[in-house]
Amino acid sequence: MATNSPNPIPFSEPPYLRNLPSPYYTDSHKRFQKACRAFLWEHLISHALEWEKEGTVPEHVFSTFCKHNMLLPNLPAPLPVEWLKRLGIHDILGVKVEEWDYMYTGIYCDELARSGLAGPGASLNAGFAFGIPPVIKYGSRELQERFLPDLLTGRKRACIAITEPEAGSDVANITTTAAKSSDGKHYIINGTKKWITNGIWSDYTTMAVRTGGPGASGLSVLLVPLKGHKGVTMRRLPVSGQKTGGTTYIELDDVEVPAENLIGREGDGMRIIMTNFNHERLTIAVGCTRQARVALSAAFGYCLKREAFGKTLMDQPVVRHRLAKAGAELETMWAWLEQILYQLVHLSKEEGDRQLGGLTALAKAKAAMVLNECAQVAVLLFGGNGFTQSGQGELVEAIYRDVPGARIPGGSEDVLLDLSVRQLVKIYQAQERKLGQAKI
Repeated sequence: MATNSPNPIPFSEPPYLRNLPSPYYTDSHKRFQKACRAFLWEHLISHALEWEKEGTVPEHVFSTFCKHNMLLPNLPAPLPVEWLKRLGIHDILGVKVEEWDYMYTGIYCDELARSGLAGPGASLNAGFAFGIPPVIKYGSRELQERFLPDLLTGRKRACIAITEPEAGSDVANITTTAAKSSDGKHYIINGTKKWITNGIWSDYTTMAVRTGGPGASGLSVLLVPLKGHKGVTMRRLPVSGQKTGGTTYIELDDVEVPAENLIGREGDGMRIIMTNFNHERLTIAVGCTRQARVALSAAFGYCLKREAFGKTLMDQPVVRHRLAKAGAELETMWAWLEQILYQLVHLSKEEGDRQLGGLTALAKAKAAMVLNECAQVAVLLFGGNGFTQSGQGELVEAIYRDVPGARIPGGSEDVLLDLSVRQLVKIYQAQERKLGQAKI
């Protein structure tokens, strides 16, 4: 991919960008897509592979994105319009903040991953996508007044810290404790958090802690200072993919946090965390589906020109068979995601969480499987080049290393498959009870 223009190779662009009819996108959506692609190409995508190899996206990139309001699209739709206008923010690349919907979110997340790599985008967006939303939705007015002006403008950075060495998808068994001080003015936090994206650069984190007894009912959420705060120790973790994401290990030793930094109420943590996951999983699903596109279209282009046994790889039926199976998975996945995004535009937040929470978990799990299939096909068709961290296959090799970062974070694959069906059963049982009551 040499420019920011649409890629003509099959499977490289969503159907609406191949000028095929779509019921989902307005002229405003299409204008934003063009402006978004140009901005991201200039400031991120054209350098993404280089920065991923180096392991860090330069600090000025975060500032540039914030200056142009280009991390705000990571927030759930609708945007916090009142807050944004108070801060003098009225549009995002020409789209009025009050007109922003989940179709714009989908466009942005798709374009953000167009390098094929998750790390460069993840190095910028974790705070806006996952850390700030609970403050907006559940934080007290006083908490919002203290923190949102700096967080929404990027003057301060944030992340979300849920996972622990012994509690990843098993959120209910988090062991990091937050005990009230004797005067009740502070929480004293002790514990560890692991695999925290962006933690190393963050001034604050939205953190899951245990304020009560065992199980889900003992969980709460606090806004916790990180960088330079007494008792906080952080170090980056080396990971196989998403190297630029700033994956961090955090130790908390008698860390004092004002009691006013509680988000919501004590014991409300599980509900806050679970509803926050819906948006996280959707953005991951859209991003890794674009990664799958990049991998498969790269393989398609390679097979058109690479010769073996006296003909191009594309002349081999077995190669076409592999591309066809992966392509069917890819386009099916994208159609489902467009459908979910459109449904979210037309449902209330509460109804969207209820009706689509389980399906979003399933979509995230399936999108990661699709990425795995497309990345694996690409590596196999590139052959030795796909096994090499330089040369023609270096991008698909890097994408394949990103696959676990799609299948594990945000709820690991097997947990989400189970969760999705349990959620669907709950919806069915609720409907069945309503029908029973109606008959009486």
